[in-house]
Amino acid sequence: MVSPRTFSSRIIAAVIDSVLFADWPPALRDELGASAANGAVGTRLLLEDEHARHWEIRLAPGERIGFHRHVLDYVWTCVTGGLALSHTADGASLDVTYGVGETRRLSFDEGASMTHDLANVGDADLLFTTIEYLDSANAALSVGRAAYTA
Repeated sequence: MVSPRTFSSRIIAAVIDSVLFADWPPALRDELGASAANGAVGTRLLLEDEHARHWEIRLAPGERIGFHRHVLDYVWTCVTGGLALSHTADGASLDVTYGVGETRRLSFDEGASMTHDLANVGDADLLFTTIEYLDSANAALSVGRAAYTA
């Protein structure tokens, strides 16, 4: 039997979910739910050693990298600049303009993470390099063998 408190929590969660993700197609919501363990933060893993993972994200116009979860400290650089759409785990849909050479560093405390996707909504290729640091506060997630295409 489900307690009244558990039942109420489930109803509240369902209402919040329906509001936050109202403009998302069901397939996108389902993909987000299945992505918690996806550590493939790029389209191609160029190099992994005992210190870092070096990634490339290359998206042609209209292409998208699916939801993935960042748990490691990392730095990214947008090589080409361009326009993107990113959906985040909190239900936000963000239109972003990246400048050529734009670079950011993100860090995560123990237990913290960020999940998002990225779609190229511009009219030219969008290229990023990303370096994840394996000596971060969190253990690295699996990237699967498909990411090793270097």
